[in-house]
Amino acid sequence: MSRTIQVTFDAHDPQTLSRFWAEAMGYVNPPPPGRTLEPGQDPFEVWHAFLAEVGVPESEWNAASAAEDPDGDGPRLFFQRVPEGKAAKNRVHLDLRAAPGLQGEERMAALEAEAERLVALGATRGDRHEPAPPMTAGHIVMTDPEGNEFCLD
Repeated sequence: MSRTIQVTFDAHDPQTLSRFWAEAMGYVNPPPPGRTLEPGQDPFEVWHAFLAEVGVPESEWNAASAAEDPDGDGPRLFFQRVPEGKAAKNRVHLDLRAAPGLQGEERMAALEAEAERLVALGATRGDRHEPAPPMTAGHIVMTDPEGNEFCLD
């Protein structure tokens, strides 16, 4: 029997990081329990109102956040506030499949376009690795707003 997973990120700013990853992956930031979001409504404003109603101190409103696949297929992403900073290269990273089925220059152009979109959202572009068939189709290394490495693949 297979298992589902949740990917957990340690973060200084869980809300900002979850907003970034939701945009990067086409995910959504879910509303609080028992609440729904109106079209265009900021989920974090709804969360802040909910947390105030249930008596959570404002200093804890950014202690955790999440991003979820709206279709329910992909893993849930959970972001938790931690006091320490990132000390070294992360040992696990996400590969975002941004050019499925594409090859060669068409693939790399799609990866470059996605890299530009993510940089506008707060990512940093890293090295570009050219295709080297048959072993690799090429990819671009990126980091999210808190320095976690991921690849556009």
